Amino acid sequence: MDQVYRTPQQIGAALRRRRRLLGLSQAELGARTGLRQATVSSVEAGEAGTRLATLCELMAALDLDFALRPRAEDDGPSLETLF
Repeated sequence: MDQVYRTPQQIGAALRRRRRLLGLSQAELGARTGLRQATVSSVEAGEAGTRLATLCELMAALDLDFALRPRAEDDGPSLETLF
């Protein structure tokens, strides 16, 4: 089943899990994407300021896709309560 991620920290944790599942270090993932290891670390930590292009590069290297859909009523807290 697909997971729903709404916060930068949740997205970063999901990327970290996928990277580890693939047996990659942060440095190896950085080398695949042309990003610094520190950048990979900051995205995985959910730090503010991550560029969308950076996220897309990491997701492509990890063989992941974005899936956008309308929020269902029972999908949890609203956007306003998260930020």
